[in-house]
This record gives sequence, C-alpha cells and structure tokens, in this order.
Amino acid sequence: MSYDDVEIEDMEWNEELQAFTYPCPCGDLFQITKEELKTGEEIARCPSCSLYITVIYNMEDFIGNPNSNTKKTNLQQPIAVS
Repeated sequence: MSYDDVEIEDMEWNEELQAFTYPCPCGDLFQITKEELKTGEEIARCPSCSLYITVIYNMEDFIGNPNSNTKKTNLQQPIAVS
C-alpha cells in the first residue's frame, strides 16, 4: 500500500536529480523522473527506505505533443491609422 497520494503540483522539480521530489519521513526524498511519468509510472520511490507514494498527475502533460513546438501565428493584422 502506498504511503500517501501526492499531487504532482505538490512535488518539487530537483534539477540535480532531474526528478520530481517529495519529502520522505525517513529524511530522504521520494523521486520520480519525467521519463517515468511519460511511460505512465505513478509510483515515486524513496531510495533510502521501502516507502513509496502514488503521484497524481495528468499524463497528457508529460506526453510530447508534436504540435506544441510550432509557433502560433498572430492572426491580427496591423492597421494604419492617420
């Protein structure tokens, strides 16, 4: 059984670990990477003890969208004012 259910918004991004982290009662950090989230993993584990948490997140936020890198064009046209 999971120690707790934690929203991804309540976790912190750790640049050094390249993972989302959340404090574990043992003093270490639960960890889950973006790659794990992309594959549907929802369990963040603590490397120092046997506890784990269930991460609640929207998988669509972590799946690459091929259209997300394209710039949106501005549909408004400049109008000359005299």
